[in-house]
Amino acid sequence: MHFQSLLVPTSRPVPFTAPSAAPFTAPSAAPFTAPFTAPSAAPFAALFVAPSRWTAAVVWASAVLSTAALAQNTGGTTPIAPQRAVADTSIFAPLALPAANTFRAGSGAPGAGYWQNRADYTLSATLDTGTTTLKGQLVLKYTNNSPDTLRYLWLQTEQNAFRSNSLNSFIFPQESRFGARGFEGGNVFDKLDQLLGAASAPKRVTVTSRSQETVTRVDLAEPLAPGKSATLDMAWHFLIPEHGADRMGRDGALYELAQWYPRVAVYDDVRGWNIEPYLGQGEFYLDYGDYHLSVTVPAGYIVAATGALLNAAEVLPATQVARLAKAAKSDTVIRIVTEAELANGSARPKQTGRLTWKFAAKNVRDAVFAASPEYQWDASSYKGALAMAYYRPSAAVNWHDAADQSRMSIQEYSERWYPYPWPQISAVEGPISGMEYPMIAMENKSEDTYDLFNVVTHEIGHMWFPMIVGSNERNYMWQDEGFNTFINTFAEARRYPEKGDQMARAKEERNQVTTFMTRGIDKPVDIRPDRIDPRMLGLSAYVKPSVGLQLLREEILGHDVFDDAFRTYIKRWAFKHPTPADFFRTMEDASGRRLDWFWRQWFVENARFDQTIDTVATRTVGDTLEVAVQYGNRERGVLPIRARFTFTDGTTENFVYPAEVWSTNSVFYVRQYTFPGKKLSKIELDPDGRLVDINRANNGWPKGATAPKITP
Repeated sequence: MHFQSLLVPTSRPVPFTAPSAAPFTAPSAAPFTAPFTAPSAAPFAALFVAPSRWTAAVVWASAVLSTAALAQNTGGTTPIAPQRAVADTSIFAPLALPAANTFRAGSGAPGAGYWQNRADYTLSATLDTGTTTLKGQLVLKYTNNSPDTLRYLWLQTEQNAFRSNSLNSFIFPQESRFGARGFEGGNVFDKLDQLLGAASAPKRVTVTSRSQETVTRVDLAEPLAPGKSATLDMAWHFLIPEHGADRMGRDGALYELAQWYPRVAVYDDVRGWNIEPYLGQGEFYLDYGDYHLSVTVPAGYIVAATGALLNAAEVLPATQVARLAKAAKSDTVIRIVTEAELANGSARPKQTGRLTWKFAAKNVRDAVFAASPEYQWDASSYKGALAMAYYRPSAAVNWHDAADQSRMSIQEYSERWYPYPWPQISAVEGPISGMEYPMIAMENKSEDTYDLFNVVTHEIGHMWFPMIVGSNERNYMWQDEGFNTFINTFAEARRYPEKGDQMARAKEERNQVTTFMTRGIDKPVDIRPDRIDPRMLGLSAYVKPSVGLQLLREEILGHDVFDDAFRTYIKRWAFKHPTPADFFRTMEDASGRRLDWFWRQWFVENARFDQTIDTVATRTVGDTLEVAVQYGNRERGVLPIRARFTFTDGTTENFVYPAEVWSTNSVFYVRQYTFPGKKLSKIELDPDGRLVDINRANNGWPKGATAPKITP
């Protein structure tokens, strides 16, 4: 079988005679017949030298298809108006990205002069369950690796979102997910000093500060030169909200503490100080460092936290210490603390007073903890990393498997994308419906084990985005939520294949995007999350970017090329701060494919997609069926063409053309085919529903011979 483009590949002018003298009948479902001699079977190169017989084929198909196209575009009578002078507005125009520089290379890799600052913390928290208050102290060592001298630092003080008349209270209704629900809170500083001079005998200087919504400026006692460090010593307290924008809070005796200490904002080469306020919907952007965390709680409490537990023998009975050591070498679940032990009191080394749990974490961007006197505790391990679950007996019916779900999650993402770098991962049950922090995944009780795993693996997937690849969540939520949603489809299919393989799960997401596009309510992906209608957040920041990556992998780059490029992005930007431009450039650099058109239509704009079969002309010469097809593109967005020809004998042939075929004419694309000994029954576009298409009613020839409609 042969097929060639109807665009004649020759530099010589091809004689063309208006087709009026040739018999012509408007194409219909019936075969088109006209005098025609089949093209020679001579090598393709011969077409450049003696194109006369091939030209006849071109004239035939062009006459049929161009006339139909002209009738479509002009109604057959009105001449096309002269084109106005405009810049290149094509979907294929080069995408304007920030200029490469010494910090960020044109390849998408960190440049030779790339830098980022560092924040090391010594933290202590005391939980007062009687007053539901947290009292905190910290020593922050902030290292300025930038080329700039800094005269002040900006701190993230997110508890201020729960003050009266905060920006959060004006934007989100009180009873909404991100609303404060009438709670009056906020950070209260008890001490804010800078330590100058030698660490062994520092000079303590009280520094001035100014709070502005959820950020606080601290004026340094002396300028912080490049390559130097500043040390701040702080103490503060705050009332713990019951519902902390669904990112932290409490439920009875259980506490999940995040955004609990003043965290230094990121100063980077892109925006300087990143001082966007915390409103609840947009998440976090933080520098990396080492953490030492001490959590003091009533003796009956069990604590899960970022980092490795340093003093197990001081806070656990000997039996549980032994079980934890066993779990560290086990790929099956060990029950560290059981429901029976919680009931009879043997779960704790003492019942009165207080205990301090100590943790340490290296190269992380945050530290959080959860604490409850009712926590059952399970653990197993994967390649030396503990995989743990903490849950109350009331959640056990679903959570009894959560430690193994956690283990499989880090195994899947480690094997497919990048090795898990930290000593443990903990899934903790509580009132938060799903939230991620370094080594901690917070979830609620969930409807069933399937629902629980979808949330567990999603939050654990965040250990890769943004905990390893430290993008700016507050500005580019899709760069972690969307990427994470994409990798989740592999984990979900691996854990519970009976609920659908990876392709089936990807198709569900694709159908969601198609539904929103069809209704005309989808938005561009690259919008700051705090500007997105909360009702659209799931689609815009999670599902749509995930579908974009699926399309790149399945339809544009292929598995091997995409996977290699995506791994290259993770490896290049592990423990660094990539921008969207760094991602775009890395994917092109590693894949060898220019993708300006795809980034523009899928991430920058909200282009829609509608491919169609505009016109078909057929005729039979001898026993050979000749077919000319004009494929149409009715919307701005472009995707590959997937065409299936079905013949009367029941056989089929599939043809796939890359999206770049639309680059010279994004409205129609023409192909000619020859099928010896065949009779054509129908042609379908994207019969398997692999692409996004808002109108599948025009995907078939003859009319009505379309793939099954995808129901919104």
